[in-house]
Amino acid sequence: MILVEPSGPMNLGSVARLCVNFGVKDLRLVCPKCSPKDSEAKLMAVKGIDLLKSARQFDCLLDAVADCQKIIATSGRIDHGGIPIDPPDKVLTWSIKNSPKGLIALVFGREDRGLTNEELLLAHKVIRLRSNKTYPSLNISHAVAVVLHEYQRVSGEGIITDNSSFHKEPAPPLQLEACLNDAQDLLLQVGFLLEHTSQSRMAKLRALLQRSDIRKEEVALLRGMVRQLRWAIQRKDS
Repeated sequence: MILVEPSGPMNLGSVARLCVNFGVKDLRLVCPKCSPKDSEAKLMAVKGIDLLKSARQFDCLLDAVADCQKIIATSGRIDHGGIPIDPPDKVLTWSIKNSPKGLIALVFGREDRGLTNEELLLAHKVIRLRSNKTYPSLNISHAVAVVLHEYQRVSGEGIITDNSSFHKEPAPPLQLEACLNDAQDLLLQVGFLLEHTSQSRMAKLRALLQRSDIRKEEVALLRGMVRQLRWAIQRKDS
């Protein structure tokens, strides 16, 4: 369970309690705006107080998900820049399949504005709960409760999807990040990217790769191609 910049101590404590309710043993906080030691957080945590105390803190979401095999982000926004949104039951089933020992990250955003598009692009899948479109955003602890309940339901029922893309094991986030950094350096070097537009154009490339459910061996192939091209260019110029 990962919370990005949680600001309400009562919400934080409630999430810790929910984690214990549903058997989640790892709580991670990215740049929290409130302290897990806050008295209100402890009050709401009840039997989740030990998990609250042991919650690890990170400076950015990429660091928080670095060791996770599958990453699922949540979005309450209707406008999310065209990032694909999948049904919760389908995504949660995908996360369980063939990952009995892998770490599965459920990522929830800020209480007031959720996750940025850049943060959503770090996830392998993005889900949005079926709330009313006129007011889609849920309180974070309520959203966590719904997602964890759905996760437990699909893990118990073993729902199977017939979409083959959901059977792939996605590339680790740090491997994809390293590949994209190498690609950006190459594309800047050959003039395909410009400094002032590189961030937005690389975001589109990241989205394309995430939509394809790119696997680690495929990322390794792409990164090898990028490095070979850079080597050939440098050799020619020397």
